[in-house]
Amino acid sequence: MTTKNTIDLGEFQFLSGESIPSLEVAYETYGEFDGDNAVLICHALTGSSHVARRPDAGDETAGQARAWWGDVVGPGKAIDTSEYYVVCANAPGSCYGTTGPSSENPETGEPYGTDFPPVTVGDWTRAQRALLDELGVGRLRAVIGGSVGGMNVLDWLRRFPDDVDRAGAVATAGRLDPQCLALDTVARRAITADPNWNGGQYYDGPDPEEGLARARQIGHIMYLSKASMARKFGRRSAGRETVREEPPDPAAAFFPYREVESYLDYQAEKFTDRFDANSYLYMTRAMDDFDLSAGYESDADALAAFEGELLALSFTGDWHFTVEQSEALAEACREGGVDVAHHVVESDHGHDAFLVEPEKVGPPLSELLEEGISGRTITDTDTDSSPNETDSFAPVHTSLFSE
Repeated sequence: MTTKNTIDLGEFQFLSGESIPSLEVAYETYGEFDGDNAVLICHALTGSSHVARRPDAGDETAGQARAWWGDVVGPGKAIDTSEYYVVCANAPGSCYGTTGPSSENPETGEPYGTDFPPVTVGDWTRAQRALLDELGVGRLRAVIGGSVGGMNVLDWLRRFPDDVDRAGAVATAGRLDPQCLALDTVARRAITADPNWNGGQYYDGPDPEEGLARARQIGHIMYLSKASMARKFGRRSAGRETVREEPPDPAAAFFPYREVESYLDYQAEKFTDRFDANSYLYMTRAMDDFDLSAGYESDADALAAFEGELLALSFTGDWHFTVEQSEALAEACREGGVDVAHHVVESDHGHDAFLVEPEKVGPPLSELLEEGISGRTITDTDTDSSPNETDSFAPVHTSLFSE
């Protein structure tokens, strides 16, 4: 049983203090609610509410606008929609049905553009809580998300700690490091430097496609690892049949058009067809702004009120959100008295691993929902070791949940 819907939450005040007269939230649900089986899934930067496949949904859109976790969420899958009531909502500021910069301002009849209020991860959480209230969902069996969706998960634990039983924070951290902040800055400058951006008021004219394309290419480089790029592209030429439509400069025609360039150009073209440039500015700023400890003495203090269980899941090849950052999150949980397990997956796919390796992501999430984290921690990296009998935790390579 699946639904795709949009709900009007009425006037919404953002944490910036600014308000809009109407916040519409696009959401999808899967399965049937029985009172205590609700699982909220938080999407990543350019994702949508379409987390799992629906009988009525085709592949008319590209990238994460499709069922972006369709191999993890669904009947009989790791997050089993025949057992759990799964809810996924598009975040405020995005462009997949929830009110954002490209939406019409009812007071002017024109798109908001950059008149849209600043958006934070906390605003996403508050909008999700309001949506769940409308759906009759109180306490969640679990809240799960990857990347900035994992930050959304962490915000749930500090903002509504009594509303969550279990949490899965996948490929995420308590904050971005300076290198990623710098790359996001360059990506946003690529958009705002495009003459077609026009101060964000471009909806009646040409879109800033070039700027958005460059921003997305920077993002894709962040999502891949050196090993995955070497394996996938190497230094190979894309071949004679693959030629740039317009070489960027006259000398470029002399040199090979490499596979890695062709890949980035292809991804940029797909992305500009489906995403809004202003939304990219708003969503990346929300991610950059997030700091788990903001308003608290420490990350441990921010999480201390959460009495449920947290699974932190990280990937060895991910330099966007590193294993070390995930372990720091787990350590903060231990300091705050939160039950936590940190599961480290051997992978050279980079940050994209949480999307492209469902066979590695699904099992620990399934175990989290079914049994929690009790008895699932061991003291070293040997998966044949017996479970740790103490309260200490350690990251584990390969599968923490293998038989």
